[in-house]
Amino acid sequence: MNSIKRRTLLGGAGVALASPMIMTRAAIAQGTGTETSMDIDHAMPPETHRFNVGKFEVLVVKDGARASGNPQETFGTNQSVETVGALLEANFLPADNFVNSFAPVLVNTGSDVILFDTGLGEGGRANGLGRLAEGLTAAGYKREDVTIVVLTHMHGDHIGGMMEGGQPAFPNARYVTGQAEYDFWADPARVGTPAENGHKGVLANVTPMAEKMTFIGDGGEVVSGITGMAAFGHSPGHMIYRLESEGRQLVLAADTANHFVLSLQRPDWEVRFDMDKAAAAATRTKVFDMLATDKLAFLGYHMPFPAVGFVEKIDQGYRYVPKAYQFDI
Repeated sequence: MNSIKRRTLLGGAGVALASPMIMTRAAIAQGTGTETSMDIDHAMPPETHRFNVGKFEVLVVKDGARASGNPQETFGTNQSVETVGALLEANFLPADNFVNSFAPVLVNTGSDVILFDTGLGEGGRANGLGRLAEGLTAAGYKREDVTIVVLTHMHGDHIGGMMEGGQPAFPNARYVTGQAEYDFWADPARVGTPAENGHKGVLANVTPMAEKMTFIGDGGEVVSGITGMAAFGHSPGHMIYRLESEGRQLVLAADTANHFVLSLQRPDWEVRFDMDKAAAAATRTKVFDMLATDKLAFLGYHMPFPAVGFVEKIDQGYRYVPKAYQFDI
């Protein structure tokens, strides 16, 4: 496929801006070239952020964000409320609340347009989430432009946007995901277990595309310059992906760490949504030791938007350093 020619908005700034207008359902349907069930009435499109990794163009879309409250119920579940709150306050954050955001990523290699994870989709829109399609439109892409959809894993906030109105949301795409991840969630043995709802979500959103899906393992290649890495623990087959082009690198770390303070400064603390908590903690240490040692940038699905940064080793864990102008020069 020829390289996509992007429509630029207000001079093509890194963060796409739009004139003050109401983006109605009709406007979005026209922008994607597809009828849609989305009921959108926002004055502004969601935040997007664009930068280059070598010849790859990377677009981060904010699928949404929400305050969740009671941080210790999610992070540091094996710690006291006071201990978790003290670490948050030491980092200028409230002790009794936290914000969780969601950041799907589009990578234009020049020959493929590859979407990593699909956000919450229709199921999130009642709460102001599921805004990936809006963000793609604002950045000059249509859903039909996507040639590959990669799923890092199959929790609902990553696969919720696979279908739209009962049809594939990215109709021209083929799909890539980890073999171990799909095998776990698609297995009927999940029925009657705590994973049953996840099983149902995969049957509804992922299995319909199984015939177009390529299953990979550790070291598997999506396309030239994009390689999968096993990072199990958060889910049974959780994968991360290394992008490399013209000497530049970026690791899409997905849900290896889900909070820029609580999961990074204390990687051994248990996280509610890590399915194998010991394996997830070991994976965090392995992955972020690699990123710190090699000084590699990473993009974390739940990091503060635009979700890109670096880590350095400190004390018991890592300090998060947000991306600045490193990819602009």
